[in-house]
Amino acid sequence: MPHSEQPAAPRDDALLVDLYQLTMMQAYRERDMDAIAVFEFFVRKLPQQRNFLVAAGLEQVLDYLEHLRFTEGELDWLSRCGHFSGDFVDSLADFRFRGDVDAMPEGSVFFPDEPILRVVAPLSQAQFVETRIINLLQFQVLVASKAARCVLAAPGRRLVDFGLRRSHGSEAGLLSARAAYLAGFDGSSTVAAGMRFGIPLFGTMAHSFVQAHDRESDALEHFARAFPGGSTMLIDTYDTEEAARHLVPLIHRLATEGATVRAVRLDSGDLAAHAFRVRAILDAGGLHQVQIFASGSLDEQSLREIVARGAPIDGFGVGTRLNTSADAPYFDCAYKLQEYDGVARRKRSEGKATWPGRKQVYRQLDREGRIAGDTLTLVDDPQPGAPLLEPVMRGGRRIAASPALDAVREHARGQLARLPEALRALDPTAPYPVVVSPALRALADAVDRRIASA
Repeated sequence: MPHSEQPAAPRDDALLVDLYQLTMMQAYRERDMDAIAVFEFFVRKLPQQRNFLVAAGLEQVLDYLEHLRFTEGELDWLSRCGHFSGDFVDSLADFRFRGDVDAMPEGSVFFPDEPILRVVAPLSQAQFVETRIINLLQFQVLVASKAARCVLAAPGRRLVDFGLRRSHGSEAGLLSARAAYLAGFDGSSTVAAGMRFGIPLFGTMAHSFVQAHDRESDALEHFARAFPGGSTMLIDTYDTEEAARHLVPLIHRLATEGATVRAVRLDSGDLAAHAFRVRAILDAGGLHQVQIFASGSLDEQSLREIVARGAPIDGFGVGTRLNTSADAPYFDCAYKLQEYDGVARRKRSEGKATWPGRKQVYRQLDREGRIAGDTLTLVDDPQPGAPLLEPVMRGGRRIAASPALDAVREHARGQLARLPEALRALDPTAPYPVVVSPALRALADAVDRRIASA
């Protein structure tokens, strides 16, 4: 099956928004303030255990913007909730996003202060979409960035998303499967991700399947016969090594009948130690082709440890810690006004100052093709290197069809391959160089003088 995404659902709930987006819109309308505004989404700083981030979620943002509108039921509720004037609610009946969007392609590596998405639209439209844009981008960036670290920690191993059951809601489970696959995972156990995004599906059995049988060997044989084309046996319900020993003659017997067991799964205890013992049992039985798959509270740190021990594990199921981004469950990210009515704007709050104006990021590579440094500047100030933000939407419509998810995944793979070794490591290292151009600094100084004089 080609790994392309199905069309989006007709629309998101328009009321998935913070109240102040609507109250600001009403206040803007009363003053006839709806000139062109420029907002940018960026991350202020990296979490302590991250050396880079991976852009993800753009596809869902574009779906949201293209289908955004208020239903009659939503408008009726807004008219009765007591917060808004009748004229304002009536004006929302024809509300559509008709702005422009430039963005870094999904799968791109990026760093603090670098905008990965820019919205240019009438103020009411650009302001209203803030909440959902942050909601969609932050989560997928979180998961994709952690998934990329898992990929780097376990090179050459199959990695499968196992996290739906402990994700924070159904949308989170579905989008985390997408973000993980985008960043280099091989598949997911989430069936809806297979239908919605074309992501390869992987799964075995639960311990309850074994427990439901009187004998473990009966359970394994039952499952193998149910899926003769290739099954994975969960062997740690009772005694892991004993189950492996019983499995050897069963696999040989099933093979004579045309049924294949591709792998065994370990899900508890010291996974590396069990893997060494199980591998020895399988090899002694002539089952060199049967792989070992492991799961159970894994993340990039535990993957690195298992790989460093040389454990003969061919693949891993990574769930809870990935799908919740357990060590860094949020980013200090923002979607901020950078220009209004042709005038550059800048937030100067303590610890939260922004760089004004419409910006672009230029990236340079070294002689080996590794990324060597970025320059943050204004869109009309070209710098050496390749510009990272590209036009993706004009007038509220995509410029072209979005790339297939496999193409996005390939782009992410190339981006990770270009990371310097220090950034590929799991441990924190010196910050990647992002230089702010003289032109951008000069604009910030000019905005500061204008604010001071006002």
